[in-house]
Amino acid sequence: MQDRPHNYFVYIMTTKNNTVLYTGVTNDLNKRVYSHKSKLVKGFTSKYNVEKLVYFEHCTDIESALKREKQI
Repeated sequence: MQDRPHNYFVYIMTTKNNTVLYTGVTNDLNKRVYSHKSKLVKGFTSKYNVEKLVYFEHCTDIESALKREKQI
């Protein structure tokens, strides 16, 4: 039996002034962008006010998503 494809997203976010870039991987892009914008998790993105999604790519497996994140 073959596994169903999953949804993973490689994404890039930045600040209002486009001075800081952040690249990440998630399986729920809307939720992840909301958590960055709302500063729900303390860390790099909340420290540097990263809140604007500028790019994303869809992947169907985590290995290719992580590989692509490293390429970016």
